[in-house]
Amino acid sequence: MAHEYTVADIQVLEGLEAVRKRPGMYIGSTGSRGIHQLLWEIVDNAMDEAANGYATHVTVDLFEDGSISVEDNGRGIPVGIHPEYKVSGVELVFNKLHAGGKFNNENYAFSGGLHGVGASVVNALSEWLKVEVYRDGHIYEQEYRSYEEDGKEYVGHPMYPLRETGDTKKHGTKVTYMADSTVFDSIFVQYDRVSRRLQELSYLIKGVTIILRDHREKPMREVTYNAVGGIVDYLVQINKDRNPAHPLPIHFEGEKNGIYAEIAIQYLDSEKEYIYSYVNNIATGEGGTHETGFKTGLTKVMNDFLKKLPSVQKEKLVFEGDDFREGISAIISVKMKEVQFEGQTKTRLGNPEARVAVEAITSEGLASFLEDLNNTAVANKMAEKAVTACKSRIAAKKAKKLARDKIKADAAPLVGKLSSCTGRKPELNELFIVEGDSAGGSAKMGRDRRFQAILPLRGKPLNVEKKRLDQVLANEEFRSLITALGAGFDKGFRIEDIKYHKIIILADADQDGAHIRAILLTFFFRYFRELITEGHVFIAQPPLYSVKKGNKTLWVHTEKQLNKAKEELGRGAEVKRYKGLGEMSSDQLWETTMDPNGRVLLQVTVEDAAACDNIISILMGDNVDPRRQYISEYANFNKTDSFQGNIS
Repeated sequence: MAHEYTVADIQVLEGLEAVRKRPGMYIGSTGSRGIHQLLWEIVDNAMDEAANGYATHVTVDLFEDGSISVEDNGRGIPVGIHPEYKVSGVELVFNKLHAGGKFNNENYAFSGGLHGVGASVVNALSEWLKVEVYRDGHIYEQEYRSYEEDGKEYVGHPMYPLRETGDTKKHGTKVTYMADSTVFDSIFVQYDRVSRRLQELSYLIKGVTIILRDHREKPMREVTYNAVGGIVDYLVQINKDRNPAHPLPIHFEGEKNGIYAEIAIQYLDSEKEYIYSYVNNIATGEGGTHETGFKTGLTKVMNDFLKKLPSVQKEKLVFEGDDFREGISAIISVKMKEVQFEGQTKTRLGNPEARVAVEAITSEGLASFLEDLNNTAVANKMAEKAVTACKSRIAAKKAKKLARDKIKADAAPLVGKLSSCTGRKPELNELFIVEGDSAGGSAKMGRDRRFQAILPLRGKPLNVEKKRLDQVLANEEFRSLITALGAGFDKGFRIEDIKYHKIIILADADQDGAHIRAILLTFFFRYFRELITEGHVFIAQPPLYSVKKGNKTLWVHTEKQLNKAKEELGRGAEVKRYKGLGEMSSDQLWETTMDPNGRVLLQVTVEDAAACDNIISILMGDNVDPRRQYISEYANFNKTDSFQGNIS
C-alpha cells in the first residue's frame, strides 16, 4: 500500500543567500556543468517519484528563451500548511535548504535527491521559478523571483502564497524556471547532453516514459524514451559498436540488508575495462564502495571457477583481479537508503555497507550463472579471456620493466626536449603540450619560466585506442609525456605526485591539430583518467584572427567576434587569419594564448562516462562504419564559431 505523502512528512534542516554567494558549492560550477546540474536536480526529483512507483511519465520542455519545465505525474508536492513552519509544503521545498520528504524513508524508499537542497538551489539560482501542483482534483501554483529592491537582495522570494487556480483530473508536479544569466556563463542547456541523460534514466528506471521536447528547434524536436529491458538493453546499446564476445549480457540482481543491486555484464573483444555504476539512478563516475564490492565478488567467483579447470591447474597460473576484468563491460545499479555521496554533485559512493552487499549479490548471481550448464559457452569464453589476460599481464610486466629502463635511459634527451619551469609548487605549475617544434620554440620564448613548462611534440603520437600497452610505452612522444608528468602510468598512476596541476594541449586550429587533441585526450582518458575527472586537463584556444587598425589590435576566436571587432575598429581595419601557431611570434603567443590574464582555456571534464567511452570507441576505434555514421550525423563542417566553456 502506498504511503500517504502529506505536508507533515516534510522536514526542514535549515535559509538561500548562501547559495547565491557560493553557487559552486552546491552545483559544481557556474559554467556548462552547473547549468546542466540545475536541470538534473529537478529531473531527479521527478524521477524519484517514478523510481518509487508513483509516476509513469516525465516530460521535459526546453524553450527558446532559455527557460525549462519538468513535469511528472506523481503524487504532487504536499500543499497543506506545515504544522511547525506555518507555510505550505511547496514553499518549504522551494524556499528552504534541506527541506523535503526524502529524509523520511517511508516516503521514498530510494532517492537521488537525498541532500534535500535541489529544488531550493534551483530557485536560488533562477531569475524566476514557477511551480504547479496537481493534487486532490485541484491545481495549485506559486511563483518565486530573485531581485533587488531598495538596496536589499531577495533570493528566490515567493511572490504570493501558494494559491488554488482551478480543477483538474491530473496529478503530479510541474516546475518551470529561468536560470539567472547574471550567475551563469550561459543559461542554455545542450540538447544532446540532456537527451543522453534522459535516455540513460529510461534504462535505469524500467517502465517510465520520458518525453523531451526542444522548442528551440523549428520544427520542434521531440523524442520519447521507454526502455522495457532496463540495464540489459542499456549495455547492449553501449556495446553495439565494440565487438561483444557474447550477444546477450549476463544479468542478475539481488537484495542484501536493504540494499538492492542489479548488474549486467558483457565481455568484449578488447583489453580495456568499462564499468558504469549508479546509485539511486545517479551516475557515480568516480566509482566507490559499490564498484569495489563488485570487483571483489567477481574476482572471488572467477578464481574459484578457474581453479577447477584442468588447463589452469596444469599451467599453475596465478590470477589477479585485473585478469578477470580485461574486456569487461558492466553496469552496476544500486538502490539504497542513507546514501553517503561525495558532495551534492554525487560522483563517488562512500557507504561501506554497499561494498559488502554488492560483493554478496555479485558472488551469488555470478556463481549461479557459471554453474548453469546452459551458460557453458559464455563461461568458457570468460575463462579464455582470463587465461589470455593473465599470460599477457606476465609478459607485459617484463615489457614494462624494459620500458621503465628505457624511459630512464632516455631521461637525458628529455631534459633538452622538456623546457621545465623553476616553480616547485605543482598546484601553480602548467605544462603546455605543444604541436610542432616551431610553435614549441615560440612557446618556450614567450612563456613565464616561473610556472610554465613546454613539451613540444615531434610528430603525431599513437592512437592508443588501437594499440596494446607495450606499443604505447614504446612510443617516444608518450614516454616523454609520462616522464614529464612524473606520477607513474596506468594502474600505477598517483595523481598526488603530478608535477603540474594544469596540463594544457596547445595545437593548431586545423584538422591535424584536432586529430592530435583527440589522440592526447584519448591517451589521458584511458591511462590517466583522474587527470580529467579532477579537472587538470585543458585545451588552449589560440585566436583565429587578429583585427588591427593603427596601434590597436583585437584578437578574436569566432566569426561572430570577428564581425564585432571589425565594427568596433571601423573601415580600414586589417584582418589576418592565423592558420597555425607557428605564424605567431613569441610575444603574440603569450598575449593571446598563454597569459593567464587574457587567454581562453577549455577545461576537459567527464560527467557521462558511458557516453564518453562510447564516443571514443566510435571515433578512435577500428570499426569504420560507426565512425562514418557518427561524423555524418554530428559533424558540421560549415560552422566556424568555436565553442567556449567546459568540454563534457
